[in-house]
Parts: sequence; C-alpha cells; structure tokens
Amino acid sequence: MSKSSISGGRILVIDDDAGVGSIIRATLESAGFDAAVARDHIDALHRLSDTAQFDLILLDVVLRDGDGLSLLETWKRVHPETPVVMISALHDIAVAISAMKKGAYDYLLKPIGREQLLSTVRRALKESALDRRDKLHRKSLEQLVEARTEMLHRAISDLERSYDITLEALGNALDLKDAETEGHSKRVTAYSIVIARAMNIDPYEVKVIARGAFLHDIGKMAIPDAILAKPGKLTLDEQAVMREHCVRGYTMLKKIPFLEQAAEIVLSHQEHFDGSGYSRGLKGEEIPVGARIFSIADTLDAITSDRPYRKAKSFAEARHEIERCSGTQFDPAIVAVFRELPEKVWIDLRAEIDQPRSIATLALSESLRNH
Repeated sequence: MSKSSISGGRILVIDDDAGVGSIIRATLESAGFDAAVARDHIDALHRLSDTAQFDLILLDVVLRDGDGLSLLETWKRVHPETPVVMISALHDIAVAISAMKKGAYDYLLKPIGREQLLSTVRRALKESALDRRDKLHRKSLEQLVEARTEMLHRAISDLERSYDITLEALGNALDLKDAETEGHSKRVTAYSIVIARAMNIDPYEVKVIARGAFLHDIGKMAIPDAILAKPGKLTLDEQAVMREHCVRGYTMLKKIPFLEQAAEIVLSHQEHFDGSGYSRGLKGEEIPVGARIFSIADTLDAITSDRPYRKAKSFAEARHEIERCSGTQFDPAIVAVFRELPEKVWIDLRAEIDQPRSIATLALSESLRNH
C-alpha cells in the first residue's frame, strides 16, 4: 500500500450525488481512513495519472457524464492491482455480473449500511495487501532463483573451461608424441569450425564438433611409440593396432559427461561416406555430422602438410582431391559447402595458426572453451 495500513488506507469515492459522496466519505474518515471524493467522470480520469494515490476505489455505476463500468475498465487497465468496489441503486443482477467480470472486487447496493461498507472496505484492503505481499515474495523468490541459476551456469562454465584447458594440454602433448603431425589438431579444429559455421550449424553443436576435432587422435596416446613413430611403412598387424586409436580415444572420453557427444566424433572420424571406413563401417548419415565435417578438414590439412615421404601440396590440389572423393569418402552435401569457401580462407587461417601464440591460435583455444 502507499502510505496505508488496513485501517488507514487512502480511498477514492466516485459518486456524482454530492450527498451520498459526503456521507460515504464521513463514514470512512470516522473509521480512520483517508478519503477523497470525485464528483464526475472527468475528475476521476484525471486522478488516474497518480499511480500511488489510492489503495481502494468506491465507484458508482451511474455517473452523469459517463458510464461507471467503462471507467472501471479504464481504471483496471492502468491500476490492475487497485481493488474497485462498485456501488449502485440498480437492483440488476446482470449489471452486477458485468461489473465483476470487468474486475470489480465487490458490488454494493444503495443505501449502504455503515457496517456493510466498512466490512467490505477492510476486507478488500486486507486481500489487496496480502496479494501484494505474495507478489513481492514471489518476485523475491524468482530473483533468488535467477541469481542462483546464474551462479550455477557460471560454475558449470568455469568447470568446462578448466576441462578444456586440460584437454588442450593433452592435445599439445599428443603433438609432441607424434611430431609428424605437430599443429595438426589445432588446424583441423579451425577448419572444422569454419565448415560447420558455413553450414549454419547450431553454436552448441559447433562447440561439440570443435572438441571432437581437437581430440580426434587422443587415442594415439595409447598406441606404442614403436608403431606411432615408425619411419617406414607399417605392417598389416601394425596397421590394425594403429586403427585402434579411434576406439581407444572413444573409451578415454565417453565417461566424461560433457564430452559424450564429442567422443562419438572421435570414434567415427575415420568412417567413409560410402561405408568403406573404420571402426564400424558406418555409411552416409549414420556417421555423425561432426565426423563427416572433420573428415574433409582432416584431408585438407593432411594434403597441405609436409610428410616424410612427400612435400605439402597446394590448397587447390587438396580441394580437387576432396571434390574427386565426394560421395565415396566424403558427404557430397558438405563438399558442396566446402567448395563455396574461398581458398584464401584456408591459406590465411593456416598461416595464422602456425605462428606461435598467434591471434588465431588464441582465438581457437577460446572457441574450444566458450564457442
């Protein structure tokens, strides 16, 4: 309430009968209420501009210069929380029902007895006060829930950020273990993010794809160095062991809840669109979209990077090879998106990432954490 209590609320009486208005005002003031009287429709509308002036309205149904029911509607639109009690000499149940439907708290018939008037006024003010208190309490609870939810979100975000910092360190450790592919994880992650964004993939899913791409070879940590670092061609048995890195990486990551989806990309990153890949021989859309995107990014980086057995080829040559394998190794729909991206995107991105602590490298790390 404004400056009120239940026994001292500010009340506006709207009645064009000066005698009735004065009697009601005197009755209210004798009971400790602060009352004012508006003699007509125009005066009442003028008082609408003061949002905190009155705690209760007593409104006559019939006014000389307007309709009390229409004024009721107007008042409730401006001050929906202020109770309005209609007063009338009309013994018409239809009018009473209409008033209640339009938001009236009660409907009193003239002549109004003192006790009936005061009882209705006190009850209306009490319920209004309780309603306002409940709304304030609910608002306070909502604010508390919002604050705690925000704290929880920040805590989860901080936890994921700490996880990703650890995972980035693991990726860097893998680069040291497999010197042949140093920087490969960062580059394929950046390439995968570019392709995924060009496909208008949901930002959350892009984050999953980025993590899966960055960690795709994490299973190689469990591959013997004699095989991983062998300078010559691998035997069939050694190739079989090397192929286990997909499953081993998946096993390492699947028990971490926020990496569960990324683990599927790690498991599937060597699958081919035509079903000729490994580890499960998946085909077409059976392969997670993140793995289908990654396979193109992986091939792009492999062809444009130096290897002991050959020099790096150009991005134009890599593009040609990827287009040649559309429908066999790669998803044709994703190849079509890749084809539309300018070659300069890949050249500039690689040049930036390969610079120690470059802006692109820092941005990539941040994308892994907060994308």
